[in-house]
Amino acid sequence: MKKLFSLCLMIGLCLVVLTGCGKVETLDMKLTEVLDKVYAGVEEDMPKVMNMEITDENIAYYLGIESLDYKEGIASEAMNSSIPHSVVVVRVNDGVDIEQIKQEIKEKANPRKWICVEAESVIVESKGDVIILIMTNTDLAEKVQTNFNNL
Repeated sequence: MKKLFSLCLMIGLCLVVLTGCGKVETLDMKLTEVLDKVYAGVEEDMPKVMNMEITDENIAYYLGIESLDYKEGIASEAMNSSIPHSVVVVRVNDGVDIEQIKQEIKEKANPRKWICVEAESVIVESKGDVIILIMTNTDLAEKVQTNFNNL
C-alpha cells in the first residue's frame, strides 16, 4: 500500500513539474504598449520617431530577414533619416524557434541601412512571444533594453 501511494505521489509530482512544457509564454499587451513602455523615461535621449506596421513586403528592411512566421509587428524609426534609430517589436506565432530567429536577426540586421550613418548598438532580445530589435546609439540602446527586460 505504501509503495502504491509513493508511486502515485511520484507520478503526480512529475505531472505538476511537466505541466506547461513546450508552451511559449506570451506578453499580454499590444505592441504599441510595448513601445510606450520601452521608451518610458528615455524620451529626452530620443529623436522624434514614427511607427510603421511590419508587413511581408518591408520585413527585410526592418529586421534583415526575408520572412518570418509572425502575428504582428511594428517598427519605430527616427523621422530624420540622418539619425540611426530603429526599434522593432514583433509577435511571433506559436511554435516558432525564437532563439533561432533572434540569432538570424542579430546576424542579418543592417545597422548601416540609413546609408550615411550607422547605429552603434544592435541588440536582439525576447520576452515570451515578442522579439525586439534595437539599433541606435549605445546609451539609448541599453536603456531601451533594460526597459524591455523589465516588462
